[in-house]
Order: sequence, then structure tokens, then C-alpha cells
Amino acid sequence: MSILEVERNPQAHTVKCTDVAIVVELHDGRTISAPLVWFPKLAQASKEQLENWQLLGDGEGIHWPELDEDLSVAGLLAGKH
Repeated sequence: MSILEVERNPQAHTVKCTDVAIVVELHDGRTISAPLVWFPKLAQASKEQLENWQLLGDGEGIHWPELDEDLSVAGLLAGKH
């Protein structure tokens, strides 16, 4: 039996925001989500602002330049808000 090791530095490759959540797809195949209400700047942003995101580093973070908001993938996985 083999054990799959979880990536130590998870990296995002796609970010989507719905009306109620941020959804992040990781390179290792996982998908994580968190409620938008955890992040007031994102919760109050327009759809166009939410769609204007950039990956930081090698995908270890997400930046919304118009909102001056940054989230780390590790923080999202840990449930930090």
C-alpha cells in the first residue's frame, strides 16, 4: 500500500468567486473553498473586480490589485480568515 503525500507548499492555478464563496483549484488536484463573508473586501467587490486576480509567487498566494487584497493558499487551507 502506498501513501499519497500532501504537497507541503500548495499552489493555486485557478481562482473563481461565486456569489457566496471563493473557490481555488490547486495544482495537486484539490479544490478548496471559503465563504466570501470571511473576506470583507472580496464580499463587497464587483464581479469584475473579483475576476481580476493574480497569482503570487508560484501560486502560493492570490492578489486582487484593484482591491489591494492578498490571500495565501496555506491560510485558506488552515481556515484562517
